[in-house]
Amino acid sequence: MKITVTGGKGGTGKSTVATNLAIALSKKYHVVLVDADVECPDDHILLSTNLENEEKVYLFKPKFDYSKCTKCELCIENCSENALLKFKEGYPLLMPSLCSGCRTCQLVCPEEGAILDDRRLVGYTYHTKINDNLELVTGKLEEGEERSYPTVLAARRRAMSIPADIHLFDTMPGTGNHVAAAIEDSRVVITVTEPTPLGVHDLEMILKLLKKLNLKAWVVINRSDLSEISHDEIVEKYNAEIIAEIPMMDEIMKSYVSGIPVVEMYPDSRASQIFANIVKRIEEVM
Repeated sequence: MKITVTGGKGGTGKSTVATNLAIALSKKYHVVLVDADVECPDDHILLSTNLENEEKVYLFKPKFDYSKCTKCELCIENCSENALLKFKEGYPLLMPSLCSGCRTCQLVCPEEGAILDDRRLVGYTYHTKINDNLELVTGKLEEGEERSYPTVLAARRRAMSIPADIHLFDTMPGTGNHVAAAIEDSRVVITVTEPTPLGVHDLEMILKLLKKLNLKAWVVINRSDLSEISHDEIVEKYNAEIIAEIPMMDEIMKSYVSGIPVVEMYPDSRASQIFANIVKRIEEVM
């Protein structure tokens, strides 16, 4: 079973929700937690563990053999990313940071061997064993790299190759293809939001995406006592369901600072009971 925790905007607390659910679920099931927030992975920090077993993620990069290039400019004309410029002499020049690695230039080139395979480092994945029932797969973008999608895919592939009862994904904020790659094929998607104007706006954006993908959407309202802003209208509009409201609690703040999930640090607290109730809802759809 695949579950995803996501949120339209950053800072709503989705990693806190994801790590606590991972710990709670691992009491009964073998869980693989996937930190697909490759621009800012922090699940390992919230679990007080180190990143281990690094694997590098590479992206195709064209390498030009100018001795075979006929200056036909087909590669330049067909580059959808405008990553190829033309030398004064007519040869193509690559702007690596713009290249998506799609290989279109190589496919349209009429001269065999004029565009060779090369690669550039775009990120890393890690596999860390937390305990006997919980494993963490983390994706991390290379510093200065702008394209997160290939690293998210690499983290997903690595995670799904590990047999488990539950694969629990923690996504990047937003609604781009990097998020769609993480939430695809989920049994249910838990969207974490907050009662602020921006939180409500971005909740609607992510619920709109989930409706297009025909995915079951649950909503968790974090810091629910921050204001009286209502999510009911938007949740009803997209046939979603509010399954939990988490008020601001000292136990959650203390556990966050300590790097110990609240379900472990304060197992008998009201906060832990909220996560236990979410686990029950997950078990109902397993």
